[in-house]
Amino acid sequence: MTTLPGTEQVWKALAQIPDPEIPVINVVEMGIVRDVVIEGRKAVITMTPTFSGCPALHLIRAQLEQTARSLGFQEVEVQTVLSPPWSTDWITPEAKERLRQYGIAPPKPSSEQGFLIELEPSPTPCPRCGSLNTSVKNTFGPTLCKAIYVCNNCQEPFESFKTV
Repeated sequence: MTTLPGTEQVWKALAQIPDPEIPVINVVEMGIVRDVVIEGRKAVITMTPTFSGCPALHLIRAQLEQTARSLGFQEVEVQTVLSPPWSTDWITPEAKERLRQYGIAPPKPSSEQGFLIELEPSPTPCPRCGSLNTSVKNTFGPTLCKAIYVCNNCQEPFESFKTV
């Protein structure tokens, strides 16, 4: 009889799955994987997608299941939980720093009050030179979670992760 890994080993294995849209961070660091429970010979993984219409949702689900099966679990259940909704606050500080190093401005902390419209939003720092002299070029980036900015100092365009 094969001994199955514990919860900690499952978490470590899941942390090897890169985010499909931002490969410098993984699905655990993104806060997508919410819980891992081992019930006998079954692994139950709970995930919250970044948004319900995420185009990578099926890929992430399949990778979570495949990773748990590769650890020896015959039965794997991946549960999708939409409440509470995913928040950029769930991204780890280490992942936010890797986003910046990769050239994507990390999200700002979300408000405790929920969604607020900022009449005068704080400037988004350039991930390349750190300048606050930046401007929005397009609120719709290559993915729904990002906007396009340009740094008025170094003249480099960059993506900024939207705060949710």
